[in-house]
Amino acid sequence: MTFLSMTRRKLLLGTAVTLAAPAILTRTSLAQSAEPDMSMDDDAMAPPPQLKSFKIGNFSVTVIRDGKVVGEKPHETFGTNQKPEDVAALLETNLLPSDKFINSFAPTLIDTGSEVILFDTGLGEGARQMGNGRLLSSLMAAGYDADQVTAVVLTHMHGDHIGGLMEGGQPAFKNARYFAGQVEFDFWKDPAREGTPAEGNHKMVLRNVVPLAEKITFIKGGSTVIPGVTAIEAFGHTPGHLIFTVESEGRRLVVTGDTANHYVLSLQRPDWEVRFDMDKAQAAATRKKVFDMIAADRVPFVGYHMPFPAVGYVEKFEQGYRFIPETYQLEL
Repeated sequence: MTFLSMTRRKLLLGTAVTLAAPAILTRTSLAQSAEPDMSMDDDAMAPPPQLKSFKIGNFSVTVIRDGKVVGEKPHETFGTNQKPEDVAALLETNLLPSDKFINSFAPTLIDTGSEVILFDTGLGEGARQMGNGRLLSSLMAAGYDADQVTAVVLTHMHGDHIGGLMEGGQPAFKNARYFAGQVEFDFWKDPAREGTPAEGNHKMVLRNVVPLAEKITFIKGGSTVIPGVTAIEAFGHTPGHLIFTVESEGRRLVVTGDTANHYVLSLQRPDWEVRFDMDKAQAAATRKKVFDMIAADRVPFVGYHMPFPAVGYVEKFEQGYRFIPETYQLEL
């Protein structure tokens, strides 16, 4: 262990969150601040940062809760091709309320020692008045500055994944290069989206993604982002949705984005249609393919909308999968 790592561990001893060892000097300086810089938050009553840190081989992983929203009438979002009473019954069987649900947002940071990679960027500055858009302040609580992010990887281009790309009209991660699916970008940039239900998201892509196009490396399934991080096509939720495998020292993690958006309704019933899946049949087929792989390989995954800290495993269960939250597996 380096002197810097020992110093930082002493500084953070007793805190509620276990943080990854620092990769570079400026992280130690940030961690020494008495409080994270909250100037980017419009809501002074915003909750404290919520983080989950662990190791995958030599990689340090930090999952960040960008925020959450409470939704009503779950059957209008999940299981839209099912009877409302059947959706309610499955929720109640799993000791969940049948009339409300919580949707969390979980960007993931991976520090390889030479790269600091951010997967998705949360809701952004426009959500802060509601206590969301917590990514930047949470990064600082984890000992990172936005300027230290060397790569931003987008699973897809829905607003809750690209909202944090810009800050005050400027790139939030000014030193980063970007990786995004070619199919995804082409779809959302296309003027054919105008006058359709996709127009709002099209405009956000024009505002947040297109200005960064010169710095984007457009990728497809099988593309390597950096050594150990590989893209896999997982189309359906959006036309070019990607997931990523992360491998180091024989350990593996899958970043699944929005392949499944509810740990019960989307996993136990992968065939049930989801309102925000653009190609519902393809999304269902992708869910089964991806989670068959995760279950068979017994590897952990980070799901963007899974219950925070959004990390867990799945096993085959009835006609779908049972979500098993990570407890201490990744600490050993």
